[in-house]
Amino acid sequence: MAPFATGCLLLLFSFCSVRQTAASWNSSRNLTEPTPVVIWHGMGDSCCEEFTLKFIKLVEETVPGSYVLSLKIGKTVQEEIQNSYFMNVNYQVKLACNILSKDTKLQNGYNAMGFSQGGQFMRAVAQRCPSPAMINLITFGAQHQGVYGLPHCPGESSHVCNWIRKMLNEGAYSSLLQDHLVQAEYWHDPLNEALYRNKSIFLAEINQEKRINESYKDNLMKLKKFVMVKFLKDSMVDPIDSEWFGFYKAGQAKETYSLNESVLYQEDRLGLKAMDKASKLEFLTVDGDHLQFSKEWFINTIVPYLK
Repeated sequence: MAPFATGCLLLLFSFCSVRQTAASWNSSRNLTEPTPVVIWHGMGDSCCEEFTLKFIKLVEETVPGSYVLSLKIGKTVQEEIQNSYFMNVNYQVKLACNILSKDTKLQNGYNAMGFSQGGQFMRAVAQRCPSPAMINLITFGAQHQGVYGLPHCPGESSHVCNWIRKMLNEGAYSSLLQDHLVQAEYWHDPLNEALYRNKSIFLAEINQEKRINESYKDNLMKLKKFVMVKFLKDSMVDPIDSEWFGFYKAGQAKETYSLNESVLYQEDRLGLKAMDKASKLEFLTVDGDHLQFSKEWFINTIVPYLK
């Protein structure tokens, strides 16, 4: 990596201080109230700003009396946004698990919603942290098999997105980027699967591509429902098939395979095949761009999983 690029990366890291907190709504819960909902936002977003706030309000409006916890990794909005790009994902998951374990309102279980990269992060929580119990997991436009491209990067700083693209193309699997660039940790290069499996510190690990961790499989299979929402006109996720655990066939980047055709499914490394046979997997579509759906669709399609 060029000295200038390295310097830029280190400079950006200096702004990403760490503190675990959580933003929550409503103050009490008992067993007669709706199941709590935990939300993990996507790249370039924060727990409580306008984009995520509309999802929080949507849950509160459609599931009256619900306790909604929006995970916050960082002490300020700006720090949280920076952490969505530059904080090690494994550490973020650890912080999230700590937040959840300390929240007494979640002790009887909760439903989880993960938006964009927050989807695979929330799945990692389900696999690694079984207490408190996650009941239903709903992911919206998640990249469960990673991405091979960053066609549209959200956020206000286009120069940051352009810099991220450059870094990913030049050395996504370098130890520096794997440790400190979030998008590198779910970068999946179909032209070099061996390098991906050996060097990916997050995605390859939670997808059981390095070794089989039976607890990951056991914990994920405890879910009542695992719901995956795919956006058919998604301009951000490449390939879109990743939102349902599909990906590019090895050695090229045009043809894709489905979940059912994957080694992950056929060898049932993560329990998805068993969950599928038990009708625990739900595959939903929205005929729109990334995270674009109507309130009516949410009420009719998603709310039943939250009650």
